[in-house]
Amino acid sequence: MTTFNVAEHMQTLGQQAKTASAQMAKASAAVKNTALRKLAALLRANIDALQIDNAKDIERAIAAGLDAPMVDRLKLTPKVLETCAQGCEQLAAMSEMIGEITGLKEQPSGIRVGQMRVPLGVFGMIFESRPNVTIEAASLSIKSGNACILRGGSEAIESNKALAKLVQQALIDSGLPIDAVQLVQTTDREAVGHLIAMPAFVDVIIPRGGKGLIERISRDAKVPVIKHLDGNCHTYVDDPCDIAMAVTVADNAKTQKYSPCNASESLLVARGVAKEFLSKIGEIYATKGVEMRCCSEAKTILTSIQGAQLTDATEQDWFEEYLGPIISIKVVDGLEAAIAHINHYSSHHTDAILTRDHMHAQQFLREVDSSSVMVNTSTRFADGFEYGLGAEIGISTDKFHARGPVGIEGLTSLKYVVLGQGEIRN
Repeated sequence: MTTFNVAEHMQTLGQQAKTASAQMAKASAAVKNTALRKLAALLRANIDALQIDNAKDIERAIAAGLDAPMVDRLKLTPKVLETCAQGCEQLAAMSEMIGEITGLKEQPSGIRVGQMRVPLGVFGMIFESRPNVTIEAASLSIKSGNACILRGGSEAIESNKALAKLVQQALIDSGLPIDAVQLVQTTDREAVGHLIAMPAFVDVIIPRGGKGLIERISRDAKVPVIKHLDGNCHTYVDDPCDIAMAVTVADNAKTQKYSPCNASESLLVARGVAKEFLSKIGEIYATKGVEMRCCSEAKTILTSIQGAQLTDATEQDWFEEYLGPIISIKVVDGLEAAIAHINHYSSHHTDAILTRDHMHAQQFLREVDSSSVMVNTSTRFADGFEYGLGAEIGISTDKFHARGPVGIEGLTSLKYVVLGQGEIRN
């Protein structure tokens, strides 16, 4: 497409989304929930057809030399599609939030003041790799009464187009505007530049992808951005802890899946349990081919493990999001040192403590400055679906508006409502 046509295309999408957003804002809960259930049914009925389109993207990605974690993110397996369908149904089953008035209090003047939850309006979603994000974004947009413009990565264009068609079919079948969910049809990168600079039509931008993409969006956007740059998540093994549980959880947090942003990238271990714990988790990581980038103390403990891939950690390793079978490991004095390390090196995404000490757990929860902080469980749970949000639009590590997995509430705002009976201000 020419430059002129890209600009024209984006302008049209913006105008259509703005018009659709007004209709979505007043749509009833019953109608929105019907659309979500129809979308779930369509996903299940079209698994084979979707995988045919998805196979084209995967074949092209492999031919282009994309690395294994990126190719893995592209896959629309029956399990991934079933999770998407369940997410739609979970959202449909949730109580209606739009229009809810909370906190009504009568003032000395006689007026009653409260707040009503309302949709944001139109959000633009820019994402890479994972085509299932099309469904997550669309379903959350429908439930929250917003309209959205979705711009997926060129590597998933066929999958995204197929999924977007199902979304629009569910909208039409339910009596909702077809333009409530629109997919940018061009892979021209210029489309992104237009999308993030249309404050007349777009109320917020949500980028979901690599650090480079999100930094660019944050720098150039002319509308607010909900974002997280990377997921350098930590698991801290405390003294005292249940060693067997800690080994199981630390294994899951790293190896259950390497590519997500909530996989643990750094393992901190209290000195008092380091020898016993590291000898056990080291065996597992060695067996699974996980490279361990260690401080000198951790490396000394792990050296005796046969087949272990050990390297010396650099300063940069403590900051790193690997998204692959690599983990940094550091022995620390204890809780205070772990919290200090996390708050310095963490990306403020998700951090966990594995401990038997209730007071240590409470201190960790209070003092670790991240969007999700966990006790005795895997960082892999930092996910809208696992949190019961139905789905998530992304993770926010910002401190305003939305923080952590962004579900329905994160796509809404509050406006003040004032109820009176003829009161006048003196």
